[in-house]
Amino acid sequence: MSSTEESTKNLELLYTLFCDDVRLEAGNKLSFMGVFQNIMVQQVPVSLIKFAVVNHWKGQGSYLSEVRILTPDRKTPVVVSQPTRFEIASGGFADNISFFVNVTFPTAGRYVVQTLVDSNLFQEQVLTVSDVTEAELFGTSEAVN
Repeated sequence: MSSTEESTKNLELLYTLFCDDVRLEAGNKLSFMGVFQNIMVQQVPVSLIKFAVVNHWKGQGSYLSEVRILTPDRKTPVVVSQPTRFEIASGGFADNISFFVNVTFPTAGRYVVQTLVDSNLFQEQVLTVSDVTEAELFGTSEAVN
């Protein structure tokens, strides 16, 4: 087992959310505003004024987390968070929230959202940015997103 696998064996990423904003409410509760799984716009490039990536962790230990979003070709970072330390008590949970401002997605495509722990890749998720016509955007559909 490598030292990276050994250092993260007590760590599990339960979920990752993309949303417009996150607020800390009374009772230490988190409220997520504008949760989404993809971005549909009439034209690209598109800029998001505020954007958050929420990671919910289970396990124990102290870790350094960072989030980066890569272009569809995986060659260029669109945005990279500052590394943030978080700690989880034995059998506990932790939330790590990365806020980004004025993020521009230059083209349509499948962007890669990477979560790194202690500077090593831990998980990847796809964030699809689609440019659609107004009819496609507001047309009738039986699908629920």
